[in-house]
Amino acid sequence: MTITARQEVAGLASDLIRIDTSNPGDDTGPGERAAAEHVAGLLAEVGLEPALFESRPGRASVVTRIEGEDPARPALLLHGHLDVVPAEPADWRVHPMSGEIGDGCVWGRGAVDMKDMDAMMLAVARQRMREGRRPPRDVVLAFVADEEAGGHLGAGWLVDHHPELFDGVTEAVGEVGGFSTVIGGQRMYLVQTAEKGIAWLRLRASGTAGHGSMLQPENAVTELAETVARIGRHEWPVRLTPTVAAFLTAAGEALGTGFRENEPAALLAKLGPVARMIGATLTNTANPTILSAGYKVNVVPQHATAQIDGRFLPGHEEEFLAELDGLLGPGVRREFINRAAAVETTFDGPLCGAMTAALLAADPQARVVPYCLSGGTDAKAFSRLGIRCFGFAPLRLPPELDFTAMFHGVDERVPVSALEFGVEVLDRFIDLS
Repeated sequence: MTITARQEVAGLASDLIRIDTSNPGDDTGPGERAAAEHVAGLLAEVGLEPALFESRPGRASVVTRIEGEDPARPALLLHGHLDVVPAEPADWRVHPMSGEIGDGCVWGRGAVDMKDMDAMMLAVARQRMREGRRPPRDVVLAFVADEEAGGHLGAGWLVDHHPELFDGVTEAVGEVGGFSTVIGGQRMYLVQTAEKGIAWLRLRASGTAGHGSMLQPENAVTELAETVARIGRHEWPVRLTPTVAAFLTAAGEALGTGFRENEPAALLAKLGPVARMIGATLTNTANPTILSAGYKVNVVPQHATAQIDGRFLPGHEEEFLAELDGLLGPGVRREFINRAAAVETTFDGPLCGAMTAALLAADPQARVVPYCLSGGTDAKAFSRLGIRCFGFAPLRLPPELDFTAMFHGVDERVPVSALEFGVEVLDRFIDLS
């Protein structure tokens, strides 16, 4: 009897979680090589020819192509990242690298971000290859490194050094979209059609070094602290992009309240846990995350630094930087740690039709709507090749699960039933695309 994608997807996800691919962002982690080799073996086992690429020793990605029935058609890319953010075991109910399956869920770091999608891609590809079912067009599968640190050693490196891997690809799906949420009693599946841009910044302040017991008016720590406080407390103006407006309109219809553009906060308050993510897409944002200064309590340091996680809406990068510059103190200068463009496309065309049809075939009473992601994904890299990118990792989730809290959170987990739903939808989507 042929093993189905439904039967093996949870086990595949568990196995991937047990391979530690923690990415602290400073190249000190274990890397993705072990996971990449594991993925390559699973693909080769069913007759595919995966290629493994290392941007640096241990920082590995895997890419393969499944030949379609009509190779003249533009190709489709399915992509997922193999790395995860670090986790502190003492904070978890189960060990974050255990991949434990219990209480109807697969537990562990990466369960939703994003070894669940990696497992779904693998399960669907393996079943199709075992059954000899070719997709309508070429499908490129990419399992990449380093997304959690900006993707420079993963998707970005592949795009820069091996763009031929994506020849003919015009459309792509990856994280974070296709998951369900309930608004006003209506189950909605959110397909990502936009994501905010990244402006990770380092602020530097300089002053006069001296003895801590004396008057020191040119204090770098004071200057920097005042700047950081202004940025952290700043209220950014609301800017409704087309994607955000489309989502809020659909949410207002589901709630029966409608949506008034001058009162988005009133609607936001009724969205439940997903409001955490949606609320961050109403404005640009800048969150202070790291402060560093000094080396001894009685020494006023000459320099102080801070790091800011800045995110700007599509079409609003220059406005964001100009507004942030107005918050800097006179002795503070900024520099980029990471800068990546915002991405936005429209919710239309055959691929959107295929995503919608695949979801509604499995959940006919639901509604499929576009939304903007507050974070960033590897779509930023692939869009540089002119590829139209979407977030579509389909999951039907229980309403009580705070899904957005699972990303980088403690006790990260994904329901087994959601994975089983996901592989059915993903398989159907490939046929319809």
